[in-house]
Amino acid sequence: MRAFTALVNPISGGGHGLRQWEPVADVLRSAGAGVRVVETSSAEHARSAAASAARDGDIVVAVGGDGLVRDVAGGVVDAGGVLGVVPGGRGNDLARALALPSSAAELARLLLDGEPRAIDVLDVGGVLVPGNVYVGIDSLSTRIINDTRWLPALLAYRLAPVRAILRWRSPMFTVTVDGQAHSVRAYSVVVANSGAYGHGLRIVPSAVLDDGALDVLTVGDGPRREIVKFMREAKTGEHVRRDEVTLTTGTSVTIDADAPLPVCADGDEITTLPATVRIHPKALRILAP
Repeated sequence: MRAFTALVNPISGGGHGLRQWEPVADVLRSAGAGVRVVETSSAEHARSAAASAARDGDIVVAVGGDGLVRDVAGGVVDAGGVLGVVPGGRGNDLARALALPSSAAELARLLLDGEPRAIDVLDVGGVLVPGNVYVGIDSLSTRIINDTRWLPALLAYRLAPVRAILRWRSPMFTVTVDGQAHSVRAYSVVVANSGAYGHGLRIVPSAVLDDGALDVLTVGDGPRREIVKFMREAKTGEHVRRDEVTLTTGTSVTIDADAPLPVCADGDEITTLPATVRIHPKALRILAP
């Protein structure tokens, strides 16, 4: 019988994580599984607690949003363990990309009986990222979202880019993919593994979680009035047809710009420019369909 350590972010989704976890835990306990709960206090605590639990042989369950999943995944990879996810944040975009079930009973059954699949992770200066790394108006939007946790999730995700664009001046980015550099004045650069973020946007629809490649999307400078239409198109991936959007692939990407911008990954600021992103193919074992 499997044993589980659930790492719960107590502030994810305004406390939604704990409410999501309790019915899942009830099913696990009813099946005879051992269940332990640890409330996380920081990114480093989440990573170290995940590594410790994985070394003890537990399946480590991240109960929260994409940021917690990122931190827990880092510890699981370090220890060679297995990750489970119970979505409990505001965005939950990796859970969508993985097609995780939504009901407590189905999530519990996946944790009890599911076979791990291996997915790639991105590495940004030692921070392991299952989803995406992004710089530009998207990273400024993330800063705004994290400063407005009192807003309903979908409203915060849709208003933030509009607020960010009001003060935006497109910098000159230099993007180097596998040693080939090019410069462009742009809104954003996205290095994608899952390709999904922003509460349901398919920002890089070509991205595949286990193909061993980085998908790099650059959104060149354009009229500000197009931002709302761009976001609407990003729900389906139609935005990649725009002339200002370019896509390429590689295994190592360095991003720099002539303006100070936050570098974000899966919902949080993680570093500053310049930043290099590398891929670790199939480094993370995760319970998913």
